[in-house]
Amino acid sequence: MDKVYGEAGSALNGLLFDRMFIAAGGFGLCGIPELLIDAIREAGTKDLTVASNNCGVDDFGLGVLLKTRQVKKMISSYVGENAEFMRQYLSSELELEFNPQGTLAERMRAGGAGIAGFYTKTGVGTVVAEGKEVKVFDGETYVLETGIVADLSIVKAWKADPSGNLVFRKTARNFNPPAATCGKICVAEVEEIVPVGSLDPDQVHLPGIYVHRLIQGEHEKRIEQRTTRAAA
Repeated sequence: MDKVYGEAGSALNGLLFDRMFIAAGGFGLCGIPELLIDAIREAGTKDLTVASNNCGVDDFGLGVLLKTRQVKKMISSYVGENAEFMRQYLSSELELEFNPQGTLAERMRAGGAGIAGFYTKTGVGTVVAEGKEVKVFDGETYVLETGIVADLSIVKAWKADPSGNLVFRKTARNFNPPAATCGKICVAEVEEIVPVGSLDPDQVHLPGIYVHRLIQGEHEKRIEQRTTRAAA
């Protein structure tokens, strides 16, 4: 099966529909599937539920889908540097389900592994646990969290081969592997596609069995913050 597509729009052809659930890899602006996000914006798919660590910034990443009002609900760890995210949430224009970062990553991983739910101590006694089942193990209280299974996963990697085996670069790996595994369909964008057999199997971070479609493209590399230090 040929997994390589010419561009993001064609890779998403037939996969998008209103009110769908999307799991998006990346952390702020690091390792985000920016080309696929732009293609979703251009497609106009609306009333989306998106699970991702945060929502980028106002004019880049998932933030562009907020700007066009295509997102109905975010499942995230924090608002980040996105002023529009904060504005829509505070004005009740956007639903927001806060998840601790580790819990969100594990919910994605669990969904991809076929695990319906798991117990964690994170969030016990806080609003995170409200309305959820709790249980005591060895005298410690745990809260039940459910696995995430999305209609579509969109992720960004450094390298791939045509079979969809992915290699991520350093911290850009972040949420991408668990996000990739929890989608019924996974579309990945990469900086480089190399011939089959050229990737060291021990260096493959995500096996191609999880990746259904693949594109290569040019990426704009931004950072959210720059830290400076005055000379002594």
